[in-house]
Amino acid sequence: MAITGTQNPVSGETTCGSLLQQLQLIWDEVGQSEEERDKMLLQLEQECLDVYKRKVDQASSSRDVLLQSLADAKTELAGLLSALGEMSNVNTPEKSSGTIKEQLAAIAPALEQLGEQKEERIKEFADVQSQIQKICGEIAGNLKIGELVGTPTVDEDDLSLKKLDEYQTQLQELQKEKSDRLHKVLDLVSKIHDLCAVLGMDFYSTITEVHPSLDDSVGVQSKSISNDTLSKLARTVVALEEDKKMRLQKLQQLAAQLSDLWNLMDTPMEERSLFNHVTCNMSATVDEVTVPGALALDLIEQAEVEVERLDQLKFSKMKEIALKKQSELEEIYAHAHIAIDSVAAQEKIMALIDSGNVEPSELIADMDSHILKAKEEALSRKEILEKVERWMSACEEESWLEDYNRDENRYSSSRGAHLNLKRAEKARILVNKIPALVDTLVAKTRTWEEDRGLSFMYDGVPLLAMLDEYVVLRHEREEEKRRLRDQKRFHEQLNTEQETLFGSRPSPNRPTGPKKVVGPRANAGASNGAASRRLSLNTNQSGSNGARSTSKDGKRGDTRPVAPANFVAIAKEDAVSFVSSNDPVPASP
Repeated sequence: MAITGTQNPVSGETTCGSLLQQLQLIWDEVGQSEEERDKMLLQLEQECLDVYKRKVDQASSSRDVLLQSLADAKTELAGLLSALGEMSNVNTPEKSSGTIKEQLAAIAPALEQLGEQKEERIKEFADVQSQIQKICGEIAGNLKIGELVGTPTVDEDDLSLKKLDEYQTQLQELQKEKSDRLHKVLDLVSKIHDLCAVLGMDFYSTITEVHPSLDDSVGVQSKSISNDTLSKLARTVVALEEDKKMRLQKLQQLAAQLSDLWNLMDTPMEERSLFNHVTCNMSATVDEVTVPGALALDLIEQAEVEVERLDQLKFSKMKEIALKKQSELEEIYAHAHIAIDSVAAQEKIMALIDSGNVEPSELIADMDSHILKAKEEALSRKEILEKVERWMSACEEESWLEDYNRDENRYSSSRGAHLNLKRAEKARILVNKIPALVDTLVAKTRTWEEDRGLSFMYDGVPLLAMLDEYVVLRHEREEEKRRLRDQKRFHEQLNTEQETLFGSRPSPNRPTGPKKVVGPRANAGASNGAASRRLSLNTNQSGSNGARSTSKDGKRGDTRPVAPANFVAIAKEDAVSFVSSNDPVPASP
């Protein structure tokens, strides 16, 4: 077998042909046989085939790698496009044309761009998911202060904007819920702060018992917003509000007790002002009490100590207080002209206090009740008493007018005579109104007695009995005036006849004047005006001298009724008086 080869004379390079020629020359010199030469040439040819085969195999393997790379690139491109869900933002090759390397070169930029977008999208997903996990942990209460959230696992198969928007929507909802919870937490913390201030409690220890993050040193965004924290805060607010309500009730009770004790013992305002911080909330509602320390425990204890001190002091001053209340009651009765046994009442009060069988506060309350009833009774008697005052005043003027009419020098030109004359004119007008006033007073008194089923007593005397006796005495006085007028007329006729027969002679003694009806104020010198307002009649003279009325047979008889036994008698003057010129002259019987 001959191997042909050529030598390149231009380049001078060694080729297979030149090498073969050299080998033949060597063989010729050696004298190599043809068989050996053929064998060696066959070996050389086999070795060349092996080299070519290896090269073909290598080229084929390289092509397969490139094809696999191209397939992987296409798969990766399809996966990225599917995961990102985007087609318009990346330039991808539309046709599979050209060599394998050309196709790989065409896909490479798209892969690189999509890979970068994937990394950015993964970061966005991780950030949103991390925030979601953090807020969920805060709401659930699983996240401690300063604790970091682990890196979330991102689903790389779905990195689309739609999925990202879903996560962002969820995040916004959670952020809103967090904001709402944070506002609730801050509101509850603010309420607790205000309540602790009013109650005088330590806000820091109270709030940190709920959760350490609620302290002012912790930032707002780091405060716990868990369901457990909100529940504890709400329970704390309810407990503090209940405590505030109970303390306010206790303080108001103490303030009321202080006020009662102060009023009971007439405590000066200077001493009362020391507890203005207690009494200022006596009628306040729970929501109105906002002053820091207004319901502190030490303040309540201070008020309790003061109430206890005043209670002890009240026992020592009980007699003085009770006597003061009794004096107030007696003064009301005195102004209302209601007779009571003051001595017996005071002795009863002293005996009750000394026995210790009655609570002082109950005794004072009972006396206050009596005082209230006495005021109500005095108010019901007011209208009648005012008319009694007018009646008594008219009777006094009537008495003065009778004394004035008996004065022979009343028309003289002495100093003050004109004033007495004016008073007499007014007195006559007032006296003429007495009958109508008495009738009105009797009617109102009877109406009062019918409404209450009681007798209207005036300083222990029935007012109707006083009025009835006054009417009787006034009638007797009118009768006596009539008798005196007739007697005067008779003496004047007798004197005229004697002067005609015997000449002028001295006038006889002045006849006895009519008896004066003593007014209700005849004993005006009594103390407190109580006894001085009582109608008084002279029962002695009415029994001994009678009305001095003369019958037709010349005998005298007692025409007046006897006054009640409980009347206070006052002496009457049987002075002679001339009949006033304004009084009507009755006809002779």
